[in-house]
Amino acid sequence: MGTVVVGYVPKPEGEAALRKAIEEAQLRDARLVVVNSHRGGSDFDGDAADAAQAQMGAARELLDGSGVSYDVRQLVRGFEPAEDLISIAEANSAELLVIGLRRRSPVGKLILGSNAQRVLLDAHCPVLAVKP
Repeated sequence: MGTVVVGYVPKPEGEAALRKAIEEAQLRDARLVVVNSHRGGSDFDGDAADAAQAQMGAARELLDGSGVSYDVRQLVRGFEPAEDLISIAEANSAELLVIGLRRRSPVGKLILGSNAQRVLLDAHCPVLAVKP
C-alpha cells in the first residue's frame, strides 16, 4: 500500500488540498498522512496548541467519513512547514505530496509562497498543487 502526504492548514487552501488528497488516496488505494505544521516559538503557547487541536476537528470528521486509512501529524518542531512536509514524505516513501495554494495578485503570481516553492522544488516525489 502506498502513501499520500498532504499539508493541511484550516483555511480554504488546506481544505482543498485535504479533499484532493482523500480523492487521490482512494484512487491509489493508499494510506493518507495529514501534516499540520506549526513553527512554534513563544507565540505558540498552551492556548494556541488547544486551538490548533480544535481546528483539526472538521478535518478528522471529513477523514473519518472518507473510508481512507489515515494518520494525522501535528508538528511543533521549529521547522518551516515545507521542511516538515518534505521530511515526512521522504520518511513514508510517499508516492504523492498534495499542497494547497492561495490565490495571488497578478504581481504575486510571479513568485510562489516560499513554502510552496520549496516543496515543489525539493520534494522527492510528484507534487500536486491545488487551489481552493
